[in-house]
Amino acid sequence: MKSPGDQDNVSVSQGFRVMFYMMKPSETTFQTVEEVPDYVKKATPFFISLILLELIFSWFLKGKPPGRLDDFLTSMSAGVVSRLPSLFFKSLEVTSYIYIWENYRLFDLPWDSQWTWYLTFLAVDFGYYWFHRMAHEINIIWAAHQAHHSSEDYNLSTALRQSVLQPYTSWIFYSPLALFIPPSVFAVHIQFNLLYQFWIHTEVIRSLGPLELVLNTPSHHRVHHGRNRYCIDKNYAGTLIIWDRMFGTFEAENEQVIYGLTHPIDTFEPFKVQFHHLLYIWNTFWATPGFFHKVSVLFKGPGWGPGKPRLGLSEEIPEVTGQEVPLSSAASQQLKMYTVLQFAVMLSFYEETFANTEALSQVTLLLRVSFILLTLTSIGFLLDQRPTASILETLRCLMLLTLFRFGHLKPLFPSLSFVFEIFFSVCIAFWGVRSMRQLTAGSRKQQ
Repeated sequence: MKSPGDQDNVSVSQGFRVMFYMMKPSETTFQTVEEVPDYVKKATPFFISLILLELIFSWFLKGKPPGRLDDFLTSMSAGVVSRLPSLFFKSLEVTSYIYIWENYRLFDLPWDSQWTWYLTFLAVDFGYYWFHRMAHEINIIWAAHQAHHSSEDYNLSTALRQSVLQPYTSWIFYSPLALFIPPSVFAVHIQFNLLYQFWIHTEVIRSLGPLELVLNTPSHHRVHHGRNRYCIDKNYAGTLIIWDRMFGTFEAENEQVIYGLTHPIDTFEPFKVQFHHLLYIWNTFWATPGFFHKVSVLFKGPGWGPGKPRLGLSEEIPEVTGQEVPLSSAASQQLKMYTVLQFAVMLSFYEETFANTEALSQVTLLLRVSFILLTLTSIGFLLDQRPTASILETLRCLMLLTLFRFGHLKPLFPSLSFVFEIFFSVCIAFWGVRSMRQLTAGSRKQQ
């Protein structure tokens, strides 16, 4: 058994093997949950490295980047939002699992057995298959999962486009494992299963030959993200594609895959990306007559309606022609570069917050999270070219300087604090002037 002090060194040196589920039981066996490293948290540099590799290979193979900048920022924004609750709460998947283990387990498998390790690998992947399948077949669960499918590009950043709501339903499908599998073993595999699914979000890798028969691969997962009719409700696998082959949900990639939701949401604003389907369910629920029909709105498929089968009618799914043009922001290149810069500044605060969570007061944490959310919303407004974007950006820059002055935010390089203040003072002036002009123009139109 490794001591907690050794885990950081080992987890970093293991590097990319963690991302590909290539770890040995002897390297990743722990007696208690507290000893299990936060592999997802430590994966950030490997996410960045693989994204850069994808960019290089895409330029080499296709002569262009693997996606659009505005879509990339939206995916990254969703990833940031999805991680924020963990600053205040422990993982519901793990805490609920521990509760069931401590109170209702039927028997104890040995935590230090390699057979327990391999059994848990299969059991977690099996649980993920059924969670993922239900996330497409039950409307209220789809309301969370749809955020991951909203990108019209398909690249490694798409893997980071996660839902903030999804962990509040996924835990249900892993709960039966707590009747016999120790929490420490589960806590390892729930992370590895997630990390494995990062690298399959790419178009750079076309086929893996015989491995396509057993593993979930980029080709199989491209089908899952397609909105072509032949792609809908297919290939739910996490690590092993065998579950889809066993339960009749497998589909091989053939014609060109068009990505995204069947009804694109046409926005880069993070809150709409996360919650728009909940609003749709709310409106549909009240507009649908009859108690049982209202219940069906929640628990049948997203395409269901009165008189239709549980999962809806496939012929009602819009046909794709291959000529679909993904949503692209009308913002200028200069404005897009500005949003990238502001996102990078926010990301430095985000990483520093996660690195020093225990040293920060609850007030500072709340203020930082508020600033992060305001930044992501403002970036979305700027990319969407919303009329109120200038006002929101003025307030955001003003909030940043205020938090900096009161010590709630610290620049990445303290020696450049003066430059930092000057830059954001200029930003406040620039966006403030634009806001005044817009307000003045609006009042003139009303007259």
